[in-house]
Amino acid sequence: MLKRIAAVLMLLLCLSAHGAEIPVEAKLDYNQGIDFYKLGMYERAIESFRSAVRAYPDYIDAYYNLGTVLEYLKQYAEASNVYKQVYVRNPNDYEVIYKLALMSSKIEDYAKAEEYIKLIPQSSQYYQRGQELAEACKLAVKLPPQKSENAPSKIAQYSGVYDNVPSPTGVTTDNNGNLYVAGFSDNVIYKITPDNKRQIFIKSDMISGPISLATDGAGNIYVSNYTANNVVKITPQGAASVLVGRVDKPYGLHVEGNMLFITCQGSNSVLRHRL
Repeated sequence: MLKRIAAVLMLLLCLSAHGAEIPVEAKLDYNQGIDFYKLGMYERAIESFRSAVRAYPDYIDAYYNLGTVLEYLKQYAEASNVYKQVYVRNPNDYEVIYKLALMSSKIEDYAKAEEYIKLIPQSSQYYQRGQELAEACKLAVKLPPQKSENAPSKIAQYSGVYDNVPSPTGVTTDNNGNLYVAGFSDNVIYKITPDNKRQIFIKSDMISGPISLATDGAGNIYVSNYTANNVVKITPQGAASVLVGRVDKPYGLHVEGNMLFITCQGSNSVLRHRL
């Protein structure tokens, strides 16, 4: 019987997969990966396991051990890609399906985690663990940080004007009372603090003709780039990335729970995107 890395990450030898003879070079690389792991040389272990699957692409246990080392190093997205190699070769490996669900939850792709969990039958020993993970994912989806309806807003509670904001378009706020304003002509997102200090929150090549802004419960800001035909996500730390590309003239934005709604002027449609 083939043996794999246990939950405590104990690497074990295996000599065959799918009942086929494994090339000697693949076995050598695999065993070398185990030796490197025992020595705490994780990057070298990863290289050896990768070499093993290059030599023998159906080496299931090499994929599994590679995925487990990546998981141990918290490289969850890469671990998921490796575990998928096991899944496509053995769709009934419910341990790997559970691992795929777990990795999806680690990178906050809860919809994908739920899809994998549904593949685990009640007869599997991983069914209960899958259900526990599903419950944890449900809580993670339903309970993002949100502004309390009863908490006083830090935004100024009196009428007034914010002066000298070039070509302002969309606005949004965060839970700390900061106001964010899109500057269309200069491709800037401005931040105005509760004490009325204006500063540049982000000026980047990724901001191009910003129209609307929206904020989610975790403090991420979404920007509809009208001239770039995309929607950009900006983290509270100011890191920007394209969230939705190839949107035909995106205009209005609205966040509801874990869904982002985008009005597309160029296609006379409203796009919904799961966050």
